[in-house]
Amino acid sequence: MDARMKAGNHRPEVRLRGIAAAPGVARGPAYPLMRGMAIVSCEKVADPEAEIRRLEAALLATRQQISQLRDDVARKLNESEASIFDAHLLVLEDVALIDDVSKEVRRSGFNVEFCFQEVAQRYIEIFEKMDDDFLCERASDIRDVTGRVLDQLLGTQPERVGQAAQAHVVAARDLTPSDTAGLHDGGVLAFVTEEGGRTSHSAIMARSLDVPAVVGVKGLMEAVQEGDVLLVDGESGLIVINPTAETIEGYRDKELAIRTRRDRVLSEVSLPDLTTDGSAFSLQANVGDPAEMEDALAYCARGVGLYRTENLYLRLDGWPDEQVQYDEYAEVVKAAKGRPVTFRTLDLGGDKRLGDLADEANPFMGYRAVRLCLERPDVFRPQLRALIRAATHGPVQVMFPMISGVEELRRAKEIFRDVEAELAREGIRPAAPIRLGAMIEIPSAAAVAAELAAESDFFSVGTNDLVQYLLAVDRGNQRVASLYDPCHPAVVRTLIAIFGAAQDRGIPAAVCGELGGDPLWAPLLIGLGVHELSMTPAALPEVRFVLRHSAAPELRELAAKVVACADAAKTRALLQDFASAKLKLR
Repeated sequence: MDARMKAGNHRPEVRLRGIAAAPGVARGPAYPLMRGMAIVSCEKVADPEAEIRRLEAALLATRQQISQLRDDVARKLNESEASIFDAHLLVLEDVALIDDVSKEVRRSGFNVEFCFQEVAQRYIEIFEKMDDDFLCERASDIRDVTGRVLDQLLGTQPERVGQAAQAHVVAARDLTPSDTAGLHDGGVLAFVTEEGGRTSHSAIMARSLDVPAVVGVKGLMEAVQEGDVLLVDGESGLIVINPTAETIEGYRDKELAIRTRRDRVLSEVSLPDLTTDGSAFSLQANVGDPAEMEDALAYCARGVGLYRTENLYLRLDGWPDEQVQYDEYAEVVKAAKGRPVTFRTLDLGGDKRLGDLADEANPFMGYRAVRLCLERPDVFRPQLRALIRAATHGPVQVMFPMISGVEELRRAKEIFRDVEAELAREGIRPAAPIRLGAMIEIPSAAAVAAELAAESDFFSVGTNDLVQYLLAVDRGNQRVASLYDPCHPAVVRTLIAIFGAAQDRGIPAAVCGELGGDPLWAPLLIGLGVHELSMTPAALPEVRFVLRHSAAPELRELAAKVVACADAAKTRALLQDFASAKLKLR
């Protein structure tokens, strides 16, 4: 019998806690993924040029391998998940890295495997030591890609997540994008990692695939051995190593409750967005490419609350012209079949960068989003023309990201109106007036929300960045990830101010950040006066169920309790109790 199939009863039960990353409960044999840099021998070679030709062949084979993997992920999941591999392909085009390896081979006369590993490790260490989080993350890309190149040079097959002979629970220090891409091939019941946070790529992929996951489990790899059994509770962030019969029996009820909950919420996915007393709300979808419209419509989204236009640029790793953009935007509007589509104008910068954008010391607070667009009319105007042309096929809204104040919003609107007039002179007019909105996602915008409301047709709150900037916590930084807490009173009070400004001006307020798709937060947001929530399509059924089984007065009562609460832990408990009661988990 494979050691991974043994029950593990020879070792005592151990409980570890981490961050709940993807819901669900699973149990199975542990598959500890032990990965390190390959051991490469150092040898003198007779023909350095032949070694360099071997490198070129390995790079070509790796490029083909990654391109195939990207296509597989795009087909089986979606373009957003596949786009992570665009950065990996760029590593293979890094002229400096390749030149350094070639020079090292010629200088030293050593075999190309050894020289490549030496140079790659230097690059990895340089990026890991950088203060900038975006550049630190690039170390993971380099490690993943260079490992593939070494496999090609050495003729080895690396251990992959999905290759175990039976269904298993993966335990790893971290999972690379290549690892998580293998999850959709089956065989993985759940995964647990020692590093990472709720917004890490592996966690996002797990939620898309409906695979339970817990991340950020300190001491995981020291505690787990082959032959262990792992129970993963993606609802609470608990993992149990070698659960006792009593623990397993205690979890049977929870597993049954989760399956029952899923069946129940899916049974109501197509019902109207109405509370029990008839108050309307609107649940829409966050979408990153036309292929994702299928999921949005399957889960009965009432429209697209956020279309990430930058995904097209990232897929192409360049600046698409007006016609290329129009073709994609028009396809989305047509697929929506009369439902509204809200396009976010180009939001590059931060962790979303093109190859020809210069690196910055602090990209999240740098040359990005609307700041870039206002400085680059050669980029902004073609996009606006494409959006307005797409609006000839159905209702469209446009919102501007990273707005910091009234002046920026006015400048963006002025350019939009000028482009709109230009197209009108060409005989091109939208099917209906295009409403223009401001994204509220940085503290300065929240502070002048009243003034922005006077200039906007609607607000859309990007809670991911708003929480990050309010609390001065980089949500991707493992060392401070625990401080990223939306239940902090400062976050709640800021949201109240934003929604209040919208209500005073009589404009709708929406939430398109991650909180909008959280069944714990959705009741609070609607209770605070939000009109629309936009989320990943897979989150729609559960959020709809919770809201449909609530009455408007009790949502407002929940909001009043939270407003009066100055303790993040108590706020979280209030939200958990409310959602659990609706989902009947307790």
